[in-house]
Amino acid sequence: MKLAYYDCPSGASGDMILGALVDAGCPLDVLRAELAKLPLEGFRLTAREVKKGSFRATKVDVEVDAVPHPRHRGLAEILGLLERSQLPDPVRVDATRIFTRLAEAEAKVHGTSTSDVRFHDVGAVDAIVDVTGAVAGLRLLGVEAIHVSALPPGGGMTEGPHGRIPIPAPGTLEHLRGFPLFDNGIKAELVTPTGAAILTTLAASAGQMPPMTVGAVGYGAGSMELPIPNLLRCFVGDAAGLPMGPVETIAQMETTIDDMSPQLYEPLVDRLLEGGALDVFFTPVVMKRSRPGVVLTLLSAPEQVGDLSTILFQESTTIGVRWTQYQRRRLDRELVVLPTAYGPITFKVSRLGGHTLTATPEFEEVRRIAREKGLAVREVLDQARADGRRALS
Repeated sequence: MKLAYYDCPSGASGDMILGALVDAGCPLDVLRAELAKLPLEGFRLTAREVKKGSFRATKVDVEVDAVPHPRHRGLAEILGLLERSQLPDPVRVDATRIFTRLAEAEAKVHGTSTSDVRFHDVGAVDAIVDVTGAVAGLRLLGVEAIHVSALPPGGGMTEGPHGRIPIPAPGTLEHLRGFPLFDNGIKAELVTPTGAAILTTLAASAGQMPPMTVGAVGYGAGSMELPIPNLLRCFVGDAAGLPMGPVETIAQMETTIDDMSPQLYEPLVDRLLEGGALDVFFTPVVMKRSRPGVVLTLLSAPEQVGDLSTILFQESTTIGVRWTQYQRRRLDRELVVLPTAYGPITFKVSRLGGHTLTATPEFEEVRRIAREKGLAVREVLDQARADGRRALS
């Protein structure tokens, strides 16, 4: 598997991400040809070598013609541009994910809906090119998974479309929720909304560099002059000794409950899973004064912690929730429909290094078939497993 690792000591922006990809070997002419598949006119992608401190880097710019261009596009208009483009499906899908997250962040900050969000700078031609170009550039380099270092958001105040605001801007901060941050002491906007959306949406993990054999390193330059070189590095190479899926960051949330009716646990679990929890389980414990209780543990994406905490407070008697972040690696998995003696059944198939390890039939389908045919569930389950293994072999 080919990986990309973004090292961001002085932050990240769309042009820095693009510059690092070009510097790492993404052919500029080929990238221009990909961007020409967008139904946008009046822009040019340029690249030049610059110095940041004592280091060389590539500065990529989107030069826009001096003709009227709409800057305040809405999400539907931007997604329409992507849909009408001739870009490959993976590029359109990832660019759509990024712009949707941008809209969701703005909607949350301003208390409105995504359909009512009017992007300011993000809706401009250069931002659309930055997002689409970053996704296309990664694909041109053959990158299958990206990983990102902790990010320095910066500090201080800046002028925005809505007046003077703190750094990081509220919209940017929404993208950075659950993402590892650090303070490098610089009072400036180091992570832009576009840069934050690209990296946090596409990142398989955040923090340490994964084991990899580096084949190329690209340096992307920013526009600011800072006390440290304003650049980021992109390491591109092959995963080293990682036949499994990429490392990802998850949040583990816990709360201890000793005063709730057991009847309420099932609807609580249903709400948590509907709200985005990856898994929910209970551990019996003995609490102070020898009271029996349970520790409710759930796993989620880091950005879901806030919403899931709200559900816990609404649906349980807890008055406090704790969480921490873990790194995990999981097998590649997918749902496939396989033929069996009882007809098509959905299986969860997991693979290691391209080889199938497990094929588990969905239990609810097995139970339904057993009930309809008047058979023992165990009998249907055993037959389905055998048929599924034969179909995959």
